[in-house]
Amino acid sequence: MRVSLLVYGVLYVVVEIVGAQIEAVGWPQLTALDVATAVANACLTVAVGIAVLVGLDVGGRRWRRSVQAWQEERTRLTEESWDEQTPITVTSWRPEPLALPAGTSWRPVPRTDADYAVPSHGRPFPEESGRLL
Repeated sequence: MRVSLLVYGVLYVVVEIVGAQIEAVGWPQLTALDVATAVANACLTVAVGIAVLVGLDVGGRRWRRSVQAWQEERTRLTEESWDEQTPITVTSWRPEPLALPAGTSWRPVPRTDADYAVPSHGRPFPEESGRLL
């Protein structure tokens, strides 16, 4: 079906070109040479159109193949460059960290004879009963 539409389109273009050139000459002055010129011009127009389409098709295929080869080459070179790479050593630009300050010395909790220890500082435990949190 595609080929038949293409042939119909080409014949339509030829008939239109021939008709336009014959109309330009006029029916009373029409000779066989005018008809032959119109047919030759129509065929030349169709041939140039086909040549342009074929040239675009061939150029597109060549361009596609060259782009594909270029991409394959880049991929191959990228893979090779990853294989050749070694680790990069970097020196730190930061200064050495400061030593931690000395903390308070450890003191044992004072022991009493009670069931609980009295804190050395702060508020002592309440003696009254109530809510203790």
